[in-house]
Amino acid sequence: MIKPALPALLFALALAAPACRSAEPADATAHAAVRIDALFTPDIGGIRQAIEIKTDDAGKPVLLFLSGGPGSSMMNGSDAFSTVLKKKFTIVHWDQRGAGRTLKLNASPGQPTVGQMGSDTRQVIDFLREKLKKEKIYLLGSSWGNVLGFHIVRHHPELLHAYFAVNPVVSQLASEKELLAALKHHFKDDPVATSELAGVKLPLENDSDLFFLRKWLFYKDGMRAATTEPFKTGFLQWSKAWSPVWREVMQIDLPGELPKADCPVYFFVGKNDIQTSAGIATQYFQQLEAPKKALVLFDHSGHQIHKDEPEKFQDAILAIVDAEPVR
Repeated sequence: MIKPALPALLFALALAAPACRSAEPADATAHAAVRIDALFTPDIGGIRQAIEIKTDDAGKPVLLFLSGGPGSSMMNGSDAFSTVLKKKFTIVHWDQRGAGRTLKLNASPGQPTVGQMGSDTRQVIDFLREKLKKEKIYLLGSSWGNVLGFHIVRHHPELLHAYFAVNPVVSQLASEKELLAALKHHFKDDPVATSELAGVKLPLENDSDLFFLRKWLFYKDGMRAATTEPFKTGFLQWSKAWSPVWREVMQIDLPGELPKADCPVYFFVGKNDIQTSAGIATQYFQQLEAPKKALVLFDHSGHQIHKDEPEKFQDAILAIVDAEPVR
């Protein structure tokens, strides 16, 4: 699908059917501005979890980022892709269990699961709704974060003004198959890569299967350290903690599980993304029924839109929200 320019996107959104509306009182904007720049550590899912809230006015709409990973954080360096957004939103970052500042506070007492982390996500949203006195929030998932984000879209759409699906995990087994084929073709003249990729089995049978996929993907994308022993050691340490969760992710198939959403969903897709297939994400966008939806394609991005094109990333969010302001 060809992406419209942002002015055209604004026009299309303005003409579309009414989206989910907030149930907040009409006088919600009549307030004295309250500034917040703090890290909160409430009990979420039985452990303390780190939630960072930054705003110059707590009356602004809330935008919660769900980091990729699992086991990763978007907190450090977030100003690089949210400076413009801060003018419109209260910005919230959350380090999920097993990641970042939450991991420093306490480890997850057992092996995390997709279901458990979906429940954590609901609890974080409820914490924000109570803390910031909001009926609804805006939610944004990046990569793996979409596993949690679409869990909320599926089970609790009433909590969302809208959902932003950035480089979404849609049907990851199909995506990994596409990736494997692309890497085999790209490295067809490299005997080491060819040998290692030839041994990869899908669905994933062991941690080395995912390691070889990510090793050669990252090397293709310019990470020369991906062929070193320290990278291998670090990746296998990650997979020891997270491969059970990733095997759950490989079973997700959103076209079959979530053919219809009851809140607006906006897809942000990097045209060059082969880690979570741009083609599969685009096909799902076309199939998904929603009260409002749009697809924004990023011509110069792969799997990290917020890093590859941070200005366009923020401008696109603002164009969408400004076309349908919170009421």
